Order: sequence, then C-alpha cells, then structure tokens
Amino acid sequence: MVVEERSSEPGSDVLIRKVDSRLVALRVGLHGPDLELAERLAGCLRELVRSTAHASAADRAQVRVAVHYFVLRRESRGRLLSVRSLTAAQRLVDRAALRLGRPDLTVEGRGDHTAWF
Repeated sequence: MVVEERSSEPGSDVLIRKVDSRLVALRVGLHGPDLELAERLAGCLRELVRSTAHASAADRAQVRVAVHYFVLRRESRGRLLSVRSLTAAQRLVDRAALRLGRPDLTVEGRGDHTAWF
C-alpha cells in the first residue's frame, strides 16, 4: 500500500491558523445569522487556501487578500465585526472563489456574485 503524503505550504498553514483564530474570536461576539455567515466564510477560506497551496503566485495572492480581509479586526460600536464588514468579506471571498474557478466555494444565500464581473 502506497501512502501519499499531502504536504502543504508553510504559508497555507499560517493562513488557516489565522482564519481559525479569527473565527474563535468571532464566536464570542456574534450570534445567529451573523455567526453562521462567519462560519461559512471561514470554511470557504480554509478550502480556498488548501486548494491553491500549489497554484500560481497570483492565485495564492487573491486568497491571501481574502483571508487578511476576513482576519482584520474591524470594530463597530462595540461589536467585534459589523454585519457590513462580514458582507464585504463575503463579496471578496466569493469574487476570489469565482475567479479561481471554484463557484462551489462561494458563500451561498447572500448577494449577487455576478455584480463583480
């Protein structure tokens, strides 16, 4: 039996840890649909990071931008992340997923993806 070892780029692991850490922080302050959106965004970002680990530098850069946008702490009137910021992060994640040919990794149920093209 041959065991295939899947190696990931060190940068990929760092990005996934950043997404996971941010999600832990968001779980403290968000509830209901906002938390569900944050969870879906994190899942999409993790998979985008994994699927582009060995892609071109340009593709990896698009994913890095989306991760960093999601991870940046933006406070609004005492909330960790405003709904507006989550929606903006969703648009960025969806745009990256579509440009990378991964419509399956868009966040479903909110917004019009075609508006970005």
